[in-house]
Amino acid sequence: MAPESRLKLTLFDLDHTLLSGDSDVLWVEFLMQQGVLERAAFAARNADVEARYKAGTVDAQAFADFYVGTLGGRTPAQWEPLRQEFMATVVAPRIPSAAMALVDQHLDAGDLVVLTTATNRFITELTALYLGIEHLIATDVESVDGCFTGRTQGTLNMREGKVRRLHEWLAARGHSLGQFTSTAYSDSINDLPLLCAVHHPVAVDPDERLRAEARLRGWPTLQLPR
Repeated sequence: MAPESRLKLTLFDLDHTLLSGDSDVLWVEFLMQQGVLERAAFAARNADVEARYKAGTVDAQAFADFYVGTLGGRTPAQWEPLRQEFMATVVAPRIPSAAMALVDQHLDAGDLVVLTTATNRFITELTALYLGIEHLIATDVESVDGCFTGRTQGTLNMREGKVRRLHEWLAARGHSLGQFTSTAYSDSINDLPLLCAVHHPVAVDPDERLRAEARLRGWPTLQLPR
């Protein structure tokens, strides 16, 4: 199939790409402000995990376990009021109009648009709805008898896991990546495997390591007004 006749697939990372901030980090800070988590126990750990994630050195499972662990012991219904408040007061104000316009540009063009994030599905599905993105690939959270266990489930949607999860998601829809002209937007060196897997990688306000990779590989760099 000629490239110009392929379907178009557009993948957006969330944190520090469409969102000015990190959903996981902001969630922990929000829960500390709400008194759900003790600041003395979580503030330093939150900062440490964030720093190691930005550097691309954090262990993926340890990263996911720390943040998903905050959900353990409650049902989705018990979390829902806090999740709604977090979305309205913390997340929505941090999504710049330029990010919304970029998403709309691809939606209006008829692309298959996917939000793909290492942050867990429960925290990010409201963000996807806010952005007008129907399709979300995120780290999944384990539940037993309707209650979150605080553990992840399945393949983490992070680093190489984002590529694996993408292939699985497409296969479940009867597609393969090769059927599409694909574009991916991300800020992070952690998404290098995903960016390498698509036809048109775009580094958005990239961290230092991704900026260097983009320069080396001749990838475009985008700065969003924030």
